[in-house]
Amino acid sequence: GPEYRKGTQYKLRIWLKYLGPRNTKPAIRNIVKVSKPGRRIYVPARLVPYVKRGLGVAIMSTDKGVITDKEARKLGVGGEVIGFVW
Repeated sequence: GPEYRKGTQYKLRIWLKYLGPRNTKPAIRNIVKVSKPGRRIYVPARLVPYVKRGLGVAIMSTDKGVITDKEARKLGVGGEVIGFVW
């Protein structure tokens, strides 16, 4: 969902997707934090990771902003790997 500003705080609204006949199974199975304050993980453009053979998403902080692994490959940029979602 879009990020919006209210007062002096930033807020992020997220809509979660559920699957199955009664929408009971979450579409997101796992979220893993990769970079941590004491151990930052950076990768060059040629080593942008694939998550679950392309079925997951890596979230990266780059000079182009916070983007997915797919966008990073398309733009040919590397950066800090924030986490993985699948």
